[in-house]
Amino acid sequence: MSQEGHTEHRPGYLVKRVQQMLRHEADRELRDSGVTISQYAVLNALHEHPGASSAELARLCFVTRQSLQDVLAGLRGGGLVEVADRPAAGRAKPARLTSLGEQRLARAGDVMTAVEERMLAGFGAEERALLADLLIRCTDNLAGDPE
Repeated sequence: MSQEGHTEHRPGYLVKRVQQMLRHEADRELRDSGVTISQYAVLNALHEHPGASSAELARLCFVTRQSLQDVLAGLRGGGLVEVADRPAAGRAKPARLTSLGEQRLARAGDVMTAVEERMLAGFGAEERALLADLLIRCTDNLAGDPE
């Protein structure tokens, strides 16, 4: 069976379309909070994993180490993140949020919640839970970790 004309209904296409629209809307809405969606991802990862190394942050944020270094440089320059001068153990230098970073994260988190609420408008609690469960299963299937 040919897939021509049906691209708009393929799950991979739909996931990518939602991701791109979410990113576009989030970037637009985040402008006033003083961070980009990439910076928000790093700030949030550091909040949830204080002292994480650059390698850990890159993995958590789904970016390369080089991309992460670029984002971290901006966050450090803006006084939102501090990176230790020396490694705590091994070679990894832990990073942490500053108080300004915590404030920006809170503001950006409110923005992200509002964007996600717009995305899920009209979804009931059961539908939201089902969507989350289905997306987790898709991730697990692709990672080779199905239950």
